[in-house]
Amino acid sequence: MVEQKLREIVGEKTAKVLADQLGLISVGDLLRHYPRRYVVRGELTDIESLIEGEEVTIVAKIESAKVRRIPGRKGSILDVIVTDGKAKLGLTFFNQPWREKDMQEGRSGLFAGKVGIFKGKRQLAHPDFLLIPEGEDISAAASDFAGKYLPVYPATGKLPSWKISQCIDLALNAVGEIDDPLPLWLREKMGYPELKDALRAIHRPTKIEEAELARERVTFDEALSLQLFLVQRREQLRSSHQAIKSEKSGTLLEKFDQRLPFELTDGQKLVSREIESDLSSEHPMYRLLQGDVGSGKTIVALRTMLAMVDRGAQAALLAPTEVLAQQHLRNFRSLLGELGESGMLGGASEGTSIAILLGAQSASERESALTDVRSGRAGIVLGTHALLSEGVEFKDLGLVVVDEQHRFGVEQRDALRAKGESTPHVLVMTATPIPRTIAMTVFGDLDISTLNQLPSGRPLISTHVVDAKNRPQHLERAWQRVREEVAKGRQVYVVAPRISASDGSDFIKYGLTGQELALARRLSGEGDDEELHGTKESSSVEELFPHLSSGPLKGLRISLLHGRLKSEEKERVMNSFSRGETDVLLSTTVIEVGVDVPNATMMVIMDADRFGVSQLHQLRGRIGRGSEESLCLFVTKSEPESPAMKRLQAVASTTDGFELSRLDLEERREGDVLGRAQSGVRSHLRLLRVLRDEELILQAREIATEIIDADPNLAANSGLRAEVDKLRDEEHAQFLEKK
Repeated sequence: MVEQKLREIVGEKTAKVLADQLGLISVGDLLRHYPRRYVVRGELTDIESLIEGEEVTIVAKIESAKVRRIPGRKGSILDVIVTDGKAKLGLTFFNQPWREKDMQEGRSGLFAGKVGIFKGKRQLAHPDFLLIPEGEDISAAASDFAGKYLPVYPATGKLPSWKISQCIDLALNAVGEIDDPLPLWLREKMGYPELKDALRAIHRPTKIEEAELARERVTFDEALSLQLFLVQRREQLRSSHQAIKSEKSGTLLEKFDQRLPFELTDGQKLVSREIESDLSSEHPMYRLLQGDVGSGKTIVALRTMLAMVDRGAQAALLAPTEVLAQQHLRNFRSLLGELGESGMLGGASEGTSIAILLGAQSASERESALTDVRSGRAGIVLGTHALLSEGVEFKDLGLVVVDEQHRFGVEQRDALRAKGESTPHVLVMTATPIPRTIAMTVFGDLDISTLNQLPSGRPLISTHVVDAKNRPQHLERAWQRVREEVAKGRQVYVVAPRISASDGSDFIKYGLTGQELALARRLSGEGDDEELHGTKESSSVEELFPHLSSGPLKGLRISLLHGRLKSEEKERVMNSFSRGETDVLLSTTVIEVGVDVPNATMMVIMDADRFGVSQLHQLRGRIGRGSEESLCLFVTKSEPESPAMKRLQAVASTTDGFELSRLDLEERREGDVLGRAQSGVRSHLRLLRVLRDEELILQAREIATEIIDADPNLAANSGLRAEVDKLRDEEHAQFLEKK
């Protein structure tokens, strides 16, 4: 019954609006469009808390209503003032004078619309409304107001909350028996009601405790099906066969360790032992390596790649940007020396060679790289998405390393893995430290290794917020500080959020697509961050370049770097900066990860409020990589007490990425943190919040592991298997959409 099409319940016209506005197709979809909150009859909405631009449904009392003529034009305006007893809100109706008789002083109602500001006061223009019957008539009122608790649903301009409520009434009355995916033993263990009772209680509670238990039940359903999906996937990956040579036959890794100019940290040694154990197993490795900025993940990844070459196979590293891929190439060649120049004059006989594949390569460069990859001459292969393209064939791919996992999806990992004749090992890296429940929710199909120790001798990075709006002299001092740093023979990054003033593809603080922003807001519940919309002007590198060159940084050697430059130009700019031929690198966030120039000791981030916590931490990690103390400045025009300013001050107060990761999650919501990591998983989550529901997720993980251990294919749990199959189908559908 829950798979029944909505048009059979609510009619064609309403069903189309539900589908277009909210993506609801079936009765089950509608019943899982849960209330955002509940209004207790008689309680009024706090009008002062309303945010401009937000679609709201409020309960308020009418204070006055008056029709006035529009000067010099035909028509009229009905001005209604509603109140919560402390603050007032204006309602404006154009050319509807007859509504005045309904808007009687003292009556309460639900009013829905977008909050606007007119002459400094909040208002709803042409709102939808529903007046609440008074006194004794309440027993004969519409079903929407039959109970004490009135549900308020996530709504749109065309679908106010009470219209959604009316549709849900129809669905609840029409639905028959509902198959419950949770087996009886599990419901009894958790103390949960049956699914049908839970759905009715969450939409039409008679007491708030009943609604809370129902909400916990359906939230647990989401957590459990997700964990079953991930645990089952993990076990399937572990049991898949692979014929990669597990016996070590070369000495390349030993030679590399001998030439390292530093000693590995205890954390790097521990993680390396975990990985060595994986590589020696009969099953393929599938491991996440996470660590704070500068914790040495790249060395661990390179050692893993060399260990695979020692086994007679190839290793490929997938990077999200050409700048990062080229940076890896420079670093690997520098670290390996003659060990990375096999077949070249002066190359070591026990070494290997490195190939790189980029989308912007010339035909001859690409063909040369492809030949080295096909023949197996290149033991290490670096590249961007170009690695995934047709025509890229490996002789014997044994290891896939995915750098900056949040930039890629499961399907991209698997597309590269599929290029191996047998199942390659997979090492996934992320420089964004991940709280435990996020790791379980996003990367639950991977084993997890954590580097939480920085190499000894790392210098202090001090961070300060520059209030460019109220203290412009501080920005002037920042540019003087840049000149002082350059005078000491050091180098500086200046980062801006946009390429050009007309660039419509602003990072909008987090670099998300519109669809991902919508998802982030949906996953986060109510309370969208208005700053996500990026309505204010922000700095661009193309505007800053002439301003700095002819103004505060005149005479310094300034280079420009951004994503629209051709591949060879990006490489030229980065090489010049790496060699110390450039004093100041003016860049967008293409330098966010992987870029390693020890002589760079200062960074100025313009309009820093446009970036999220993680991005700021990653950018800051580009300095402090040498022996000198470093300085990072967050330049902002945000108001002193604004959320943006508080976020910047929080990031400035610590360089602990694991501490910042929780702040990042609270700031960006799990929609963004999930990102592309589990494409199908995201649309399945409606109530689950990985911070709020931490204990529930831990319980679900434990139970999922027990169930899969006893019943790997869920043969004895048909309801749970159906829920997991939905996730798998969603993941596959989204993969096909992207092909």
